Amino acid sequence: MLFGILSGLTALLHFLELENVAVIPVEVLTTLRYLCIAVLLVHGFQRKSVTGWILIFLVAGFEFGYDFPTYAVQLKILSEIFLHLIKTIIAPLLFGTLVSGIAGHANLKQVGRMGIKSIIYFELITTFALLIGLVAINISKAGVGVPLPQNMVPEALPKPQNAHDIILHIFPENIAKSIAEGQVLQIVVFSIIFGIGLSMVSERKKKPVLEFCEGLGEVMFKFTNIVMYFAPFAVFGAISFTVATFGIEVFSNLLKLLLTLYAALAAFILLILFPVMLIARISIKKFFNAVSEPVTVAFATASSESALPIAMENMEAFGVPRKIVAFVLPTGYSFNLDGTTLYLSLASIFVAQAAGIHLEIGQQIIMLLTLMLTSKGVAGVPRASMVVLSATVASFG
Repeated sequence: MLFGILSGLTALLHFLELENVAVIPVEVLTTLRYLCIAVLLVHGFQRKSVTGWILIFLVAGFEFGYDFPTYAVQLKILSEIFLHLIKTIIAPLLFGTLVSGIAGHANLKQVGRMGIKSIIYFELITTFALLIGLVAINISKAGVGVPLPQNMVPEALPKPQNAHDIILHIFPENIAKSIAEGQVLQIVVFSIIFGIGLSMVSERKKKPVLEFCEGLGEVMFKFTNIVMYFAPFAVFGAISFTVATFGIEVFSNLLKLLLTLYAALAAFILLILFPVMLIARISIKKFFNAVSEPVTVAFATASSESALPIAMENMEAFGVPRKIVAFVLPTGYSFNLDGTTLYLSLASIFVAQAAGIHLEIGQQIIMLLTLMLTSKGVAGVPRASMVVLSATVASFG
């Protein structure tokens, strides 16, 4: 409440100053901004949420970069440390989650038609989500015109590849080499084939390997949680550096990105999810009443996995048989990440636009197919889309 009043007053006074309606002393404006940050800090200590602290440090970083640009440009190392740690998560996380997801649910003879229809539905809907994100960002062009520093030297782009090279590059020749080079798609292909192979061996031989992969996935979830405690400092350093280097003009593009994302999500719900529910003759009002609680939990914790128990309970209460809930929901957590895939396709093209790299439609489709695979298995990791996004955009130069 107090923060809303202070931030509203601060925004109003800045607007009046910017439009030359009134002359507001700089000291007053600065004091009000610092008061807003102080209120946020008190709130952060009360809530003790990593997500909350990220938002607080984002605001504080903006202020620090604006007031002390000379020092702020030195803070880029904080975000670089964070990204280095994020990159160490990619290979073991993908391997553990994909192998355990495939080998743990690979017996399609047991799940029968339900399993086949579920997988087909997941892949179709995920593809629609990717396409909507792709279309939305190409229409809004939110990343075009991001100001870049004059002394910035772009990294050398990879040499153009023909169809033969692209297809061959998908398949690993040495998994250790793929991990060392951060070749995400190769790691995914290896993990998928490994998971299928694991599901075909006897239960006695399968069990210890499956338990290891499940354990590896759990360890990487915890590893990610530990790394995420550093995320507020990384955000502080990144925003401070961005404001000090690029100026505040860059944030108009980020606002366009946010608006594009919400417009694309709204389009996905209206054009895809509503028709699906109507075809299945599901009461939209009752369904949203059933999912409102798990949605709130997932949003507050920034992790879909935290909402799984209550989601399963609510779906049973909604009238879905337990055997269907037990298969479809956990499998969907690996293969039906609609919001994540939509965001990833949108954000990847935004990054390319911001970097001034033009991607042909064919390249965008290949990126879309890559994201369809690399996004699998990240539902349980808070802010894990950052991991997939960083790896994907890097692999496309």
